[in-house]
Amino acid sequence: MDSTTSEITHHFPPFFQVHKDGRVDRFMPSVFAPPTLNPQTGVESKDVLISPETGVKARIFLPKINGPDQKKLPLVVHYHGGAFCFGSALDTATAQFLTRLVSEANVVAVSVDYRLAPEHKLPIAFDDSWSALQWIGAHINGNGPELWLNQYADFGRVFLTGESAGATIAHYVAVRVGTTTGFPDGPCVRGAVMVHPYFADTKPNDVMRFMYPGSSGTDSDPRLNPKADPDSGKMGCEKVVVFVAENDEFGLKPLGVEYCETLKKSGWKGDVELVENKGEGHVFHLINPTCENALLLVQKFASFVNDDYVSE
Repeated sequence: MDSTTSEITHHFPPFFQVHKDGRVDRFMPSVFAPPTLNPQTGVESKDVLISPETGVKARIFLPKINGPDQKKLPLVVHYHGGAFCFGSALDTATAQFLTRLVSEANVVAVSVDYRLAPEHKLPIAFDDSWSALQWIGAHINGNGPELWLNQYADFGRVFLTGESAGATIAHYVAVRVGTTTGFPDGPCVRGAVMVHPYFADTKPNDVMRFMYPGSSGTDSDPRLNPKADPDSGKMGCEKVVVFVAENDEFGLKPLGVEYCETLKKSGWKGDVELVENKGEGHVFHLINPTCENALLLVQKFASFVNDDYVSE
C-alpha cells in the first residue's frame, strides 16, 4: 500500500484513527452477532433495513409468542452506546442484553443501528435515530413494512432507552416527540430509561470537534447537554428512570445525577427516578451481563415498563 495513503492524519485513542485516504480504524470494533432464535428464552431476532437511502438498519427482538391470540406487547426502542463512533445494534453485547430484557419484560424491542462518526459526522446519529422512530410509527395502523411490529407491538406503550451516548440520543428523541407538531398521532412514548448517560458539560475536545464540526460546543449544544436545551421541559413522555454507576470510570455518575435535577427544574411534568448501581463501572451490564447487578438492572427495567399495565 502506498505510504501516503496509509499515513495517519488523526489519532484519537481509545476511539479511532483516520488514514489519509479516509479509512477509519476503530480500536474497539464491534463483534457481530447474527440474528437468531434463543433456545433458552424463545426470544427471536431479525434484522431489517429502515432506509435504503442511508443504509440504516435495526434489529427487532420478539419474545416467545403464545399463539394467534397473543396480546399486543410494549415496544422498547433502543439506541446503543459507543461515544457515537463505535458499537452496534447488531453486536454481541446488545444481543445478550436485549434478549434477556425482552424475555424478562415480555416486550418487543427495536435496536437502531444508526450511522457512526467519524465517517458520518454528528448530528447524523441523532437524525438517523429520529427517522427510525418515524419508521416505527409507520406501523401504528398495522400497515407498516415489518410484520412483527404490525402484529405484536402496542404503540400506546412505547419506551425509549439507551446506554451512554445512546442515552443522549434517547433524551433527544424524547424531546423531539414532545416538540414535533403532529406527532401526537404517532406512537405514544410512555417513558425513557437512561443507562449511565453521557451528557457533556465541558468545552469540546479534539475528537468531538472532529466528529461534530458543526456543534457550538459540548456544554452549549442542546443535543449533547440537556441543561443547554430550552425544550428539555417538553419531553414527550410521562416518566424517566436514570441509572448511574457508582464507579463509572469515565466520571459520568455526577452528570446522570445532574440530569435528574435538570429535568425536575425544567418544568417537565413527568416523574424521574435515580437508581445507583453500587460497586459497578460504566455499562457493566453489557460487559458482565449475568452478574447479579446486571440481572437486577433488567428486573428494574421490566418493572418500569410494566408497572402501569393491567392485562386484559
